[in-house]
Amino acid sequence: MLAFYADHFVLPLPPGHRFPMAKYLRLRDRVARELPLVRMDAAPRASDGELALAHDPAYIQAVAEGSLDAAAMREIGFPWSPEMVERSRRSAGATVAAARAALGLLGSCEGVAANMAGGTHHAFRCKGSGFCVFNDAAVAARQMQMEWARRHRTPLQVAIIDLDVHQGNGTASIFSADPGVFTLSLHGLKNFPFRKEASDLDVDLPDGCTDAPYLQALEHALAELDRRFEPNLVIYLAGADPFEGDRLGRLKLSYDGLEARDRRVFDWAWQRRIPLAFAMAGGYGIDIDETVQVQMNTWRVALEYWSRWRALPALAK
Repeated sequence: MLAFYADHFVLPLPPGHRFPMAKYLRLRDRVARELPLVRMDAAPRASDGELALAHDPAYIQAVAEGSLDAAAMREIGFPWSPEMVERSRRSAGATVAAARAALGLLGSCEGVAANMAGGTHHAFRCKGSGFCVFNDAAVAARQMQMEWARRHRTPLQVAIIDLDVHQGNGTASIFSADPGVFTLSLHGLKNFPFRKEASDLDVDLPDGCTDAPYLQALEHALAELDRRFEPNLVIYLAGADPFEGDRLGRLKLSYDGLEARDRRVFDWAWQRRIPLAFAMAGGYGIDIDETVQVQMNTWRVALEYWSRWRALPALAK
C-alpha cells in the first residue's frame, strides 16, 4: 500500500505549543517497523495551480510570502515560517498523490492509499483555521475531478467522509455549491468550530458519546450517503481525536470502537468497489503514543482492504 509523508518538514513551534508535531514521525517509524507492506514515499509538493483549485490565489500568495496579518495567523494557530509553508504544500500534495494511487491514474489501481498526515479540513477558500493552512481533501477532490475527466471524459463524483471529532467546516464551505462532491461530517456538537458550516450531511454528537451510539450514528449516515450519492472516490478523514484519551475530543470512543469505525468505512467503500484515499486528521492525546496507537489500528484495517483490492483481477479494478 502506498503512503506519503511530510514529517521531515518540522514546524519551529514555541515551547509549550499544544500541537503534537511529534506524532507524525512516531507514526511513520511504527508503520516502517510493523507494517512492511506499506511503501512510504516523500509527499510531492502541491503547486500553486493545484492549490488554486480549492483556494483563492491571493490567499496562496500571502501564505507563501508570509504576508498574512497577525489575526489571520492567530486563526491558523501556527507562527509563520518557511517550514510551515512547505509542510502545508506537501500535506496537500500527499492527499493528491494518495488519491491518484487509489484511483490508478498513474498506473495500477491501488484501491487504497494514504496520507500519513493531512485532514486539514478547517482551511477555507480564503483563510486558514484550527492548525489548517491548505485543505488537502478539497485540493485532492478537485484535482482528481480534473484528471479523471481528462482521461475518462466523464465526471468524477467524490465523497468526503470526515470522522475527525471536529466538524469539517472549511471543506463544507468550499463544496457548498458543488454537486460533484458530497461532504459528510460526524462530529461533536459542542466542540470546535463553534460556528458550524452546512455539510451535505452533518451528524452532531453529544459530549461523552461512546462506541455503540457513535457506530449506530455512522451506520445511519452511510446509509443516507448511499441513498443520496454514488461516488467514484472516497476521501476518508480518519481522525484519532474521538478517542477517550484525547485532550480536545470530548467523546469517549475506545480503541475497539475506533477500529470498528474504520472497518465500517473501508467495508462500505469495498462493497461498492470505490477506491479510497485516507488521511490521519486530528489527534491530541494526553499521551501521544495513544494517538499513534489509534492511527496504527486504522493502518492495519486499511491494509486488509488494500490486500483485497490487490487480489482483484486487473479488469475488475
